[in-house]
Amino acid sequence: MVLMLGAAEVAAALVRKRNGGLLVAPAYSAAMLQLRSEILDAADFRKLPADNSLIQTAISLCDIHAINATDAIVLRVTLDLAAALRTTGDDLVLLACDQRLLRAATTEGLLTFDPERQPQAALDALI
Repeated sequence: MVLMLGAAEVAAALVRKRNGGLLVAPAYSAAMLQLRSEILDAADFRKLPADNSLIQTAISLCDIHAINATDAIVLRVTLDLAAALRTTGDDLVLLACDQRLLRAATTEGLLTFDPERQPQAALDALI
């Protein structure tokens, strides 16, 4: 599943990398196409909204963890989903590269994975 705000962040990151010369046009196009086909247009991929009530409940996390608004929203959604999943014996892994968000999530008791710093084996062990 994905928070739609997070999907927008991925698209924005791809644009930044293209504009900064770190991603050539064909690779950018392929990445955007993959984002669209695997997540945005995929009927079986759950997409979560960031509505006003969610945003309001996330605001306090900005102060508690010194994180930005987007990260607070991601953290709030992850905390809520993890709590619901844990009632059925499942759990959730927050996949992120932002170190402040990962620290906040870990502090809150969430499982985390950083694809830029951790090997695939670490993720495999979590799931």
